[in-house]
Amino acid sequence: MTYHFTGAQPGLWSAVAMIAAVVLASTAGEVLTAAAMKSIGDLDEIRAHSGLGGAVRAVLTCPLFFLGVFFLALAFFALLLALNHLDLSLVAPASASLTLVTNAIAGKIFLKENVDRRRWAAAVLVCVGVYLLAH
Repeated sequence: MTYHFTGAQPGLWSAVAMIAAVVLASTAGEVLTAAAMKSIGDLDEIRAHSGLGGAVRAVLTCPLFFLGVFFLALAFFALLLALNHLDLSLVAPASASLTLVTNAIAGKIFLKENVDRRRWAAAVLVCVGVYLLAH
């Protein structure tokens, strides 16, 4: 059985909203997961002290970890929705590259990471690339 998409492509703002949902949910999930792992500490040390079960328990008892997983699942389903309505050649590069940009911003703001000039320059070039891709 083959499927053919016969509906009209969504408008510009619908496409922007779908891609933004993927990017924002993915960024939230990745930042929350990173924050969870930083709060847990070095898993190798935990494993050395408490065994593999202790390391697994440390992760599974961290609420931030589950919140991060929730947002990553939300991002996955937002991606499925976007792919259902938009072209793969737009959704995949736009969502992946814009997630790189938002991760750099969120890492700097929320995780106090050092984001050097090369990463900011890469983020600007990514934005230019997405603009060129969309037009």
